[in-house]
Amino acid sequence: MPFSNDKGEGFENKIAEILASELGVPVSYTWFPQAIGFIRNTLFAKRCDVVIGYAQGDELVLNTNHYYRSAYALLYRQGNGLDGVDTLGDPRLKDRRIGVIAGTPPSATMAKLGLMSHARPYRLMVDRRVESPAEQMIADIRSGEIDAGVLWGPLAGYFADKNGEKLEVVPLLKETVGPRMAYRITLGVRNLEDEWKRELNRILAKRQGDIDSVLLAYGVPLLDEHSNLITKPRY
Repeated sequence: MPFSNDKGEGFENKIAEILASELGVPVSYTWFPQAIGFIRNTLFAKRCDVVIGYAQGDELVLNTNHYYRSAYALLYRQGNGLDGVDTLGDPRLKDRRIGVIAGTPPSATMAKLGLMSHARPYRLMVDRRVESPAEQMIADIRSGEIDAGVLWGPLAGYFADKNGEKLEVVPLLKETVGPRMAYRITLGVRNLEDEWKRELNRILAKRQGDIDSVLLAYGVPLLDEHSNLITKPRY
C-alpha cells in the first residue's frame, strides 16, 4: 500500500478496475518483486499485458501517455521549526536529521547540499509484505527520532495522516540542485504493441477524471504540467 495489495485495496488496484471495466474483461494480476528481472519475468514473459505505475522514459517498455504526475515530498511536524520549508536547500535543514530512501533522487540532492552527514537512510529494496520503510520513516518523524523525511509523493501523501499526528507534506518543486523531483507515471506495455498502447491511451483520456478522483482520495500530490497542485478531478 498505497499502490496495490492482493486484497485490491490500493490505488493501482482501483485504476486496474477502471481499465478492465472499459475493456470488458476481468482483472487478473501477476505479482513479482519490482527489482532486477521484473519486466523480463512479467511483461516480456507474457504473464501480464500491462504494468501499472511505470515512470515515463524507461526504454525497456513502451509507455502510454502519463495519467498522473507527482513529486518527491518533504515531511515534517508542524511547529517544530520547519514550518514553511519548501526546498532541501533551506538553511533551517542544516544539521537536521533527515530521513531518505537510499538510492532515490533526493539522496543525490542531499549529498550535493551537504545534508548526508546527519541523514538517516532507509532501505529501498525490501519485501513490502514484512517491511515498510516509508511507514518506519513516518513513525520516526512523529517520535522525534528524525526531524524530517523525504518520500515519493504518493507514499508521503498516503501515510502522512495515518496512525498518528498529521504531518506536513510539501512537494519539492523548487529544487535547483541535483536530479529532478517530479515524474510522469504511465502504463507500460511491450514494445511494438502500438495498437494496445493506443487503446489504453483512449481509456486513460476518457476516464482521467475518475483516475484523478482515485489518486486524490489516496492523498497523492498531483501536479499539472506547470507544477501546480491539482485539487479536483480533471473531467
